[in-house]
Amino acid sequence: MDFVRDHAMYVSVFGLFSFVWFGWAQENPRPHWRKYLGIASGTALLLCLYGVYLSVTHWDAPSALADDGPLRGYLISVYAEIAVCGIGAYLLIRRRRSGLVAPWIAFIVGVHFIGLRHVFDDAGLYVLAALLVAVAAAAPFVAPRLRVANSAVTGIGAGASLFGFALLGLVRFFASV
Repeated sequence: MDFVRDHAMYVSVFGLFSFVWFGWAQENPRPHWRKYLGIASGTALLLCLYGVYLSVTHWDAPSALADDGPLRGYLISVYAEIAVCGIGAYLLIRRRRSGLVAPWIAFIVGVHFIGLRHVFDDAGLYVLAALLVAVAAAAPFVAPRLRVANSAVTGIGAGASLFGFALLGLVRFFASV
């Protein structure tokens, strides 16, 4: 079954989190990157808002979350992810490793998409998971070479990955309606 509302929500949610990650990338990038990060953030926000519009106007369309089972699985996954992100961030900060918070969160979010593949019956979420885990793993090695914060590399990689999947959601949405 083609879940039209889920595709619209992909545009909205992935657009929103793309906006957030591009924003986090602005913590300490190279100065000439800031303009492009601002443009990327603004574009992601506009895509998110368009996704909100599509979601609201197609609220009665089919969704994987219409049944209680998948919705419960989704909520458990999200709450668990938030807890693990928070605990890990707290421990990293306490150990004076705050520069690893962004990669840690990107890693957990990436792993989170593995479980969501079954909730949304979307194998493409495996690709998104792999991209985010790869970004998280690479950032601590790439950032020092570029002389930027880990959050700059993580934010750009995660933001671009999520933006790509927001666009994919838009393509899927229009292919479904």
